[in-house]
Amino acid sequence: MYLDLLRDITLDVIKVLLPLVFVFLLAQWLFIKLPRDYLANIFKGLGLSFLGMVLFLYGVHLGFLPMGKALGENLGMIEQKWLLIPFGFAMGFMAAFSEPAVRVLSNQVEDSSGGYIRKRLVLYTISLGVAFFVSLGMAKIVYGIPLLYIIIPGYLLALTMMWFCDRSFVAIAFDAGGVATGPMAVTFLMAMAVGIATAMEERDPIIDGFGLVALIALAPIISLMFIGLIYRNRYNVISDEVKEHATGDS
Repeated sequence: MYLDLLRDITLDVIKVLLPLVFVFLLAQWLFIKLPRDYLANIFKGLGLSFLGMVLFLYGVHLGFLPMGKALGENLGMIEQKWLLIPFGFAMGFMAAFSEPAVRVLSNQVEDSSGGYIRKRLVLYTISLGVAFFVSLGMAKIVYGIPLLYIIIPGYLLALTMMWFCDRSFVAIAFDAGGVATGPMAVTFLMAMAVGIATAMEERDPIIDGFGLVALIALAPIISLMFIGLIYRNRYNVISDEVKEHATGDS
């Protein structure tokens, strides 16, 4: 069983990486012309990436998915279902806070902005946003709220905020929606939500269990643009103070 799973995962990773390697080699042959030493380092990195992806996906199938589903099935049987909402908040925060891609984005934002946007601000904003929307996803399961009632107003709010948000945060916010839906969210939180919906007799695991990843993707968009609104107002206040000071001096 385990060897069959490892074989299937290895073949899947090969199918994913081979087209990328082929395109790179074609570009190398036609016009890139990288030195051999540099090319050797690239292929070493590709080998490590291949090994890492195989081990990661193998661990996901053996550990994260079963753990999340088992936890969800047990949580779905508790009598006080409302406790799932604060529990979802805590799990959402921890999942986003420990997401490697979120930390990479936070570091990139601080470096690219020259320290204007701090990495801790981005990290905690994304984590709190994901926590809120995971708790909202738990409420959706507990009370049977249709997903459209959350998704449509959420994206309408995000589109409206774009017009008033600081421009620096708009692109960051939409990229953050992608990085927040990383392995921690997809492999653990989604499995947990499906497990909860499976354990609750009045819920359908397909209709009620899925949709959480969509909420997680929306969370950083709204939360970071909310911070962008604060930054824009702060910048306008500082600009007004500078103008008043300059007027007073003249």
